[in-house]
Amino acid sequence: MNIYWTTVEDIIEETPEIKTFYLKWDDTLTDFTWSGGAHTHFAMKGFNDGEKPDRGLVRHMSIASLPNEGTIAITTRIKNNCSRYKQVLRDLAIGDDVALFGTSSNMPLTRTNQKLYFFSSGVALATLRPLLLDFLADVTDIPAVHALNVDSTGDYLFTDHFKTVPEKNLTVEYVNSRAAYYDRAKALAGDTEARYYIVGSDDFLRQNIALLRQSGVQTSQVMIDKHPFQQAEFL
Repeated sequence: MNIYWTTVEDIIEETPEIKTFYLKWDDTLTDFTWSGGAHTHFAMKGFNDGEKPDRGLVRHMSIASLPNEGTIAITTRIKNNCSRYKQVLRDLAIGDDVALFGTSSNMPLTRTNQKLYFFSSGVALATLRPLLLDFLADVTDIPAVHALNVDSTGDYLFTDHFKTVPEKNLTVEYVNSRAAYYDRAKALAGDTEARYYIVGSDDFLRQNIALLRQSGVQTSQVMIDKHPFQQAEFL
């Protein structure tokens, strides 16, 4: 397994609880590649100092940027009461070393002449940001995209990109309650010819998959950010 060490080159506070860490991607990381919808293991310094990796210093994270942006972006929520990992993450500074490994993608952008729905909860929207950017750059074989995100804080992410663009057939909705979210999701689930991307907690995935099934959507039309061996549990 290749472990890629890099440094933090910028930290942006997206909301009071959410930060994006921009990691250097330069000529020393030419073997590190990814595509939209990818995830990676994001490790803090010291995670592999002992005989066994310190799992408390590693988390599975989505990459919120595309290679053409020239940086590796990781967006995550850090609450006041948080895990040891998030405490270390909160204290990261520009110039600090971090590691990436085990990068892959379970959610490629599909171009099969189906409308795409992006259903997400909170900071999980970061997984969908690169897919949206791919779509905006090239709409070939994607008739339309409709994104629906719920965040109870009302501090919505990535509004510079996630905004309705009629000429691209892009519709974006943000809601701040689960009740409002499921009202809209039920209405959108009536499109049984579309493809649905769902990102969020395991409970969020299960609830949305059940809703889609009840509406007549086949599991083959549902994309979730899980490894193939995990997908059977949900789909």
